[in-house]
Order: sequence, then C-alpha cells, then structure tokens
Amino acid sequence: MPETRLDTARIRAARRVIDPIFLDTPLYRCEALEPHLGCAVSVKLETANPVRSFKGRGTELVADQLADTGPRAAVCASVGNLGQALAWSGRKRGLDIAVVASRHATAAKLDRIRALGAKLELVDGDHELARARASAIAQRDGIRLVEDSLDIETCEGAATIGLELADAAPSFDTVLIALGGGAMATGVGHVLKTLAPNVEVVCVQPVGAPAMTRSWHERRVVTTDTIDTIADGVAGRCPIPEVLDDLLVVADDAVLVAEASIVAGMRLLHDHAGLIVEPSAALGIAAVLENRDRFADRHVVTIVCGSNVDVNAYHRWISPA
Repeated sequence: MPETRLDTARIRAARRVIDPIFLDTPLYRCEALEPHLGCAVSVKLETANPVRSFKGRGTELVADQLADTGPRAAVCASVGNLGQALAWSGRKRGLDIAVVASRHATAAKLDRIRALGAKLELVDGDHELARARASAIAQRDGIRLVEDSLDIETCEGAATIGLELADAAPSFDTVLIALGGGAMATGVGHVLKTLAPNVEVVCVQPVGAPAMTRSWHERRVVTTDTIDTIADGVAGRCPIPEVLDDLLVVADDAVLVAEASIVAGMRLLHDHAGLIVEPSAALGIAAVLENRDRFADRHVVTIVCGSNVDVNAYHRWISPA
C-alpha cells in the first residue's frame, strides 16, 4: 500500500494513551436490521462513552501530548463533537480549552461543551468561519490549534477503531464510514488496508455536503459554496489537501446519500436496533438503503459514530409523516 501520513506502530501505541473508556467498543451483528437492508449488518457502537462520539479517541492523544510537552491550552473549531471531546480530555488533565463554533450549531452540543468547562465562542457563520477564528485565537494567544483531520493525532486516535475491526475480520467484507473532514475514514481505512486488505472501505457523505466525496472522485480538492444537510457532523465545505491525499490511498469508494435516506437510516436504527443516533451516524445505513443490489449477500459493518442530537429535531425526523 502506498504511504499515508499515518503509522500503524503509532496507532498501536495510542491504545496505551487513550482512556480505556473509549476503547473496545461494542461490535455486534444486528439481525433485526437485516430484513430491511437485504444484507448481513454489524454495528460498531462509538456512542457509549462520556462524549457520545468517537472523537475522544483522538482528543485523548492531543491532550496527553499537551499535558506532557506543549502549552497547557488549546483551541479548536467544532460543530460540536470534537469540542466536547477536547473539553473532556482537557479537563481531565487540567488544560485550558477554548472552542469556536457556529451560532447555528446543535444547541445540545454547545450546552455540553459549556458544561465540560471549555470556553465557547460563537461566530455568525458556518464551520469554515469557525476554523478561521480558532486559528486567529491560537496565533494571538500562542496556544495549540487543534485541527480535526489535519492533526495526525485525530486520525490515529480514530484509527484505533480500525484495530478493533481488524481483529474481527474476515467475518465481514465491507465497512461503511461517515465522511466529513476525514479523520475516521483515513484512520480506519489505513489500518484495514494494512491489516485486513480484503475489506472494502466505503465512505459515505450527504449529497448536501459533498465536498470531500467530489474531491475523492476527481482526485483534487473540490470546495463548495454552501452546505444543506441535517448531518452537521460531516458538513464541511473545504477539504484539507493532506487528508484527501490519505483518503485517495485507503478508500475504495465514496458515495453520496440523500437526506431522506439519512432520516430513514435513523429511524431504522431507532426501531430495530434501539439506538438514538445523530444524522451522521446513520450514513452507513443510508448507503445500504440506496444501494441494495450492491450490498446484497454481503456482510457490512457500519460505524455508529455519534449520538449527540437535538431531542426535538430528532423526534421530528423519526416520527412517521
């Protein structure tokens, strides 16, 4: 396999740094979903932890490094999950954490960031404006700027999911990964292509936020002017070139799914798996719904990556029309 920025030995070592509460998450076959999807389905559940997403795997590495050698302060831009995770990992180590987010981000995520003791600054714009503001704060204050997917710790932390999946291969043949900035896709993809190369790595993104998927298909950075999706956790407009380079090495395919399929996926996970998930976590199920013939007679794993959702919006989405 051509090289990526990631290193398998470092990823193995990361398991000794990450709080065990984020590790060895449940992986189980969910037979109740299978009649509705037409294939064997296993769920990798990344929500049963204090921040209810996979992001803690990466922020544990960042915070541990800062506690040992760096400035004991950091700032990140976040649509919610990274900010919660960094706040949790930073609080545990006595770090000063600041988070910049859009004023339009999910209120439940913003409330949790505050509750975890981080300083929260809101901007009147989308995530790209929040990224610019976080960068300015880091330069002004001389603190660590944590950039999801660009910072290798965020990718290699997420890659520990891949180690756990590789231990279960070859019981499955496809893994479906929500694609936003790319930390989880490149991390998990790197490990599987190294340790279980026969597993197909399929990335899934909403049609209303297609920048990274378009970039993968065109093999160059493609930006978009706007986003229009309920899946806020993957709603970026400007892919990071270094992350795209890694994704081109490890992903076998990248697909786009419609909003209706995302909602249908959330409803299936609720009704037949007993899981309350945010829209980004239903992308894998949405991909199967839209590509039944492709996945028929296969065994797919979908990574349920987050469950931080606005309760009122969630009930509107999953309630029958």
